[in-house]
Amino acid sequence: MLGIIIPAHDEAAHIGECVTSARRAANHHQLLGEEVRVIVVLDTCTDDTGAIARSLGADVTHIEARNVGIARAHGAERALALGARWLAFTDADSVVADDWLVQQLDCCADAVCGVIGVRDWSPHIAAVREHFGKTYTDADGHRHIHGANLGVSAHAYVRAGGFPPLESSEDVALVEALIASGACIEWSAAPRVVTSARTDFRAKKGFGATLVEVGRRYFGAAPAPVVDDSEVLAA
Repeated sequence: MLGIIIPAHDEAAHIGECVTSARRAANHHQLLGEEVRVIVVLDTCTDDTGAIARSLGADVTHIEARNVGIARAHGAERALALGARWLAFTDADSVVADDWLVQQLDCCADAVCGVIGVRDWSPHIAAVREHFGKTYTDADGHRHIHGANLGVSAHAYVRAGGFPPLESSEDVALVEALIASGACIEWSAAPRVVTSARTDFRAKKGFGATLVEVGRRYFGAAPAPVVDDSEVLAA
């Protein structure tokens, strides 16, 4: 069985499209009918996120942590308890490609770090989009880490100790732990995810926050940082 884990905090506006895309990826013909469970972890939700996800066939579980590291770990534990051999992670404001799971598995690695694209740049000044295009590596061999596009085998995840209880950069911490454990990491541009560049982001130091900071730097005429919600890691 394969598990898709989606943490969510008041994501009623986005969760429907996200779960629908995950279900399409789960039903891809190249998976040869292997069972896939889509697990949405509601973290301190007060809106209709759970009802929408449930109506689209997702398994829904609840926590009260307001912490994305805890939410991802909770979803992973649920998937492992159900017998998952592979864990795929994305975010509630993201849309995965139809062959997303297939491409992760085809990498034949312990873990796969994929890339992201942005669907709507309108919340930001043009310079932010231009900076992203110049500094982001959308190619195999990149060193970006995104919780919105990450896959890991059950064995490697458990051996690395899973996600730590961090409010941000939990994805980076997991990949660092995977590398330290000797896991084989594939830095691939094949698994595709489109995500939001919204300014009402959930993670204080995530991708959305990084884009906002880039915009502020341009307004202040200071050098803008590389647009990425990950650390650059040595191979």
